[in-house]
Amino acid sequence: MSRDILTVIQSRMGTFSKSQKLIGRYILDNYDKAAFMTAARMGQAVHTSESTVVRFAAELGYDGYPAMQKAMQEMIRGKLTTVQRIEVSYDRLGTQDVLDKVVQADIEKLRMSLNELNREDFAAAVNAIVEARRIYVLGVRSSAALSDFLTFYFKLIFDDVRQIQTSLASEMFEQMLRVEKDDVVIGISFPRYSTRSVRAMEFARDQGATVIAITDSEMSPLYDTANFRLLAKSDMASFVDSLVAPLSVINALIVAVGRKKSDEVTATFNRLESIWDEYQVYEKVEYEDK
Repeated sequence: MSRDILTVIQSRMGTFSKSQKLIGRYILDNYDKAAFMTAARMGQAVHTSESTVVRFAAELGYDGYPAMQKAMQEMIRGKLTTVQRIEVSYDRLGTQDVLDKVVQADIEKLRMSLNELNREDFAAAVNAIVEARRIYVLGVRSSAALSDFLTFYFKLIFDDVRQIQTSLASEMFEQMLRVEKDDVVIGISFPRYSTRSVRAMEFARDQGATVIAITDSEMSPLYDTANFRLLAKSDMASFVDSLVAPLSVINALIVAVGRKKSDEVTATFNRLESIWDEYQVYEKVEYEDK
């Protein structure tokens, strides 16, 4: 479904049965918690049966309750305040081992990202980057770490890579002033989405640049702006953004681009190794024969 599930429920309230109205009202009033409830638990919350909750999902046009739950989760992650995120995460964790729960959730997000990432968009993004005149990389707040990582390696591969610094919105556009149609702009954004990132990507698109979005879902505000979308599932562990899957996708992007420019990459690192050795950039570890 393309529309916000809350909007759909609100518009359909007049057509629901009594039990369906109870479910719909509960979701509208408690969407931050409802998105992570099982069908049975939601039924208990509104004093109806699990099967009624499942039928409610079908009434909205979903293949089943898991599909509706996924839609709710994708929708709300950009809406939750930090306090709500903490409350939801504590509710999900319960008394379970935090290390096990968080790592298992990251593994699941990696698996989902691998299964759902569009290979054609990935290949097209790699080709666009390799052929670009200039490459701009943008990521703010928690996504800034991903932007730093991608920029670091791309600067070892390409001559003209520009990381957009984002201390002030006006400065962002000044740094992007000369973006043109032969350039590639890579925007990285995950919930809660940065308004500055969205506006900057729209500006790049309007200048004719090829826009690549590294984001989490079709509901991301970057999705419709981009020419190519690399979707990676993120998750929230309390107030912390879990960006394991996005980092893995970025790793794959760097490796794929490096393979396309293997000769240049080899020459660059041969030269760097000489420089590093001459200026003792890295410690040399001596091993004794036993």
